[in-house]
Amino acid sequence: MKRILFVDDESMVLDGIRRMLYTQRNRWEMQFALGGEAALQACEASSFDVIVTDMRMPGMDGATLLGHIRDRYPNTARIILSGHSEIAMATRAVPVAHRFLAKPCDATQLLATIERVCTLQDLLCAPGIRTIVGKVGELPSLSATYMSLTRTVSDPEAPVERVAHIIEQDVAMSAKVLQLVNSAFFGLAQKVNTLQSAVGYLGMDTIKNLALASEAFRAFIPNKCISQSVCESLQRHAQSAAQIAGALPVDKKTRDVVVVAALLHDIGSLILASVMPGEFCSTRSSAAEKGCAVFQAEEELLGTSHAEIGAYLLGLWGLPNLAVEAIANHHHPDRAPNSGLDCTTAVYIADLLAHELEAHPQGSVGLPIKEPDRACLETLGFLSRFDEFRELAMESRN
Repeated sequence: MKRILFVDDESMVLDGIRRMLYTQRNRWEMQFALGGEAALQACEASSFDVIVTDMRMPGMDGATLLGHIRDRYPNTARIILSGHSEIAMATRAVPVAHRFLAKPCDATQLLATIERVCTLQDLLCAPGIRTIVGKVGELPSLSATYMSLTRTVSDPEAPVERVAHIIEQDVAMSAKVLQLVNSAFFGLAQKVNTLQSAVGYLGMDTIKNLALASEAFRAFIPNKCISQSVCESLQRHAQSAAQIAGALPVDKKTRDVVVVAALLHDIGSLILASVMPGEFCSTRSSAAEKGCAVFQAEEELLGTSHAEIGAYLLGLWGLPNLAVEAIANHHHPDRAPNSGLDCTTAVYIADLLAHELEAHPQGSVGLPIKEPDRACLETLGFLSRFDEFRELAMESRN
C-alpha cells in the first residue's frame, strides 16, 4: 500500500480530507498531521510515498516544510495546496514542490494527482531514481541566460515575447515554467505546451518573482569535474533537437508536445550534473573509454539512465504524458507502443539527427548509420525515410 501524509494546521480541513478519501482506505495508508512540526515527527517515525500539505500555516509554512522533506526524505513526492490569491507565496514553493493544487481542491482532482504520482513511482522507479530526483529543487541554467532574464524582467517595458524567447533558450527554465503553468493551481482547461503561451498565462509579475524573489532559477556554477562548456553543450543539443523535431512531419495536433519533449529530452543529464556530479563525470568517462553511448554507461553504472530520471521528474511536475513517455524512451523507442511518427519516435529521430549534425555540421545525408540505430529505425519502419528526415534537419537550421 502507498503511504500518504496529509498536513494542515486546521483539524477540520484534515477531517474533510479524511472523509473525502475514505473510499481509498483499502488502497492507501493515510496519515494526518496537524502542522509542519507534527508532519516532520511523522516522517521521522516512518516513510511516506507522498506528502500533501497546505501552504499557509503558522510557524512552519508549506514551502519550509517541503524544503525539510526534500533534504531529509527525498524519496517522498511533494504536493502543495495554495489559494489562487497567494501566487507570490506559492512561487516560494516552486523549488521544493513537485505539484501545485488550488484550494479548495475537490476529491477528483486530489485523487487523480496522487494516483498519477504513485503510478510514476511504480513505472519509472528503478532503485535510486526516487532518491536522485527527490533531491532536485532547482536545475542549473546558463549564466548568460540567467543574467539576460533577470535584466529583462526588471525592465517594466519589456515585452512578454522577449521573456519567452529567453526562457526558450534554457532547458531548466523551460521545464520550471511549464511545471508551474500546467499545475492544477491555475486551473487551465488544457495543457500548455508552448513557452510563448506559458509565459503569457503566468504573466510578467510571476516570471519576475520566479527569477528574482524565489530560488526557482539559478545560474550554473562550474565545479572541478563539470565545466561551463558541458552545460552549454547540453543546451545547444536540446535546442537543436527541438528545432529538428519541429521540422519533422508529425501530426499537427501533437507538434507542440513533440517540440517540448525534444527540448527537455536530456533534462535527466542536468539532474545528474546538479545532484550527482561525480557520477555524471564517471559515466561520461566510462562511455569514452568503452566507445559506447552515455546512456549505456549510465545503465551499467547507475542501473538507470538520464532518460528515465528526466521523465520521472517531469512526470512529477505534471508535464503531458506524451512528453514524459517520449523522454523516458528516447533511447529505446521500440519499447514504447508505436503508431507511426508519434511523439516518442519523433524525439528519438530528432535526438539522433541533432547528434549527427553536431558531428557533421555540413550534413550527414548518405553517411552510414550506426548499426544499433539502423536496426531500431528498421524496427520502427523509418529506415527508408531517414535521408528525408536528414534533409529536413538540415533545412531547419537555415
